[in-house]
Amino acid sequence: MANPVLVEVVRGNVVESRHRGSLVVTESGGHKLMALGDRGAPVYPRSAIKLLQAIPLVMSGAADAFGFGNRELALACSSHNGEPRHTELANAMLVRAELDARALECGAHAPSLDRAARELLLSGEKPSALHNNCSGKHAGMLAVARHLGEQTKGYVRPDHPVQMRIAGIIAALTGCQPTADVCGVDGCSVPTWALPLEAWALAFARIAGTATTGADELAAGRKLMAACMAEPAYVAGDKRFCTDVMAAFAGKVFVKTGAEGVFCGALPGKGIGIALKIDDGATRASEAVMAGVLGALGGGHDELLARWSRKPLRNVAGAQVGEVRLEAEFAKTLMNVSL
Repeated sequence: MANPVLVEVVRGNVVESRHRGSLVVTESGGHKLMALGDRGAPVYPRSAIKLLQAIPLVMSGAADAFGFGNRELALACSSHNGEPRHTELANAMLVRAELDARALECGAHAPSLDRAARELLLSGEKPSALHNNCSGKHAGMLAVARHLGEQTKGYVRPDHPVQMRIAGIIAALTGCQPTADVCGVDGCSVPTWALPLEAWALAFARIAGTATTGADELAAGRKLMAACMAEPAYVAGDKRFCTDVMAAFAGKVFVKTGAEGVFCGALPGKGIGIALKIDDGATRASEAVMAGVLGALGGGHDELLARWSRKPLRNVAGAQVGEVRLEAEFAKTLMNVSL
């Protein structure tokens, strides 16, 4: 059975493209406020779960030992633009752990933000691993290994203690055991595990809950979530959905994008987690769906969310020739969602 169409692209008066996907909005106790599509199919979460991958940074004591504050914790959860503020902070994190960029095993790519890429090119410098959008996450992983006296080389391998801790945290929060048969290699070389979409949503719902007792993983996750919401510019950067939304909602919403059309989110204090996957991997669709879901859950900022859920389609000359928008039936479904 095919997943439903969630987003359509209109040119003139004709629907030119359609994006199918699946979506889960759940409470921390497991009650689902919304479930569309095949929510049980294994999904690689990619960068949408960087917060979960950063939990050992807090739990191990490494963050405190190296004096990491909200900006460093946010960068450890980030898919950043490669702006100078991002690369400089990633480097500073490594320096505090008595390491440098040569320790990073994420590979190098040009800054994601066009302006930053042009500035780097004009400077005559080449992109380094610090410009990789995952350099903050990797700096955090290296800090854990350094703090615990573990080998830093090969920290990206599935059998390294850093990655094994992350797998254990994922199991504890999702209720699903990551195993070798669902383990892939992410774009930045660390393991990524394919689990049901509803499991990823549940993990974020649990972190977003209000329970005062429970696993240390939850406390660490909440600290990281608070840091991301306090410093959203270090989670993504200029002209990015995650930064714009978290800055506007000011502590009420957490969102994190991932490659191939994945998004995770949470409403802190309300115990609500969100996870979605666009079948064809389109970011334009995943952003539109997440904006629509947040609008349905309430909280204001309707104008901001509308800009992301209904985006103009422009040609090379700058003229609007269509739009990217929520599919009509899906939009109606969202209207019936309530907390």
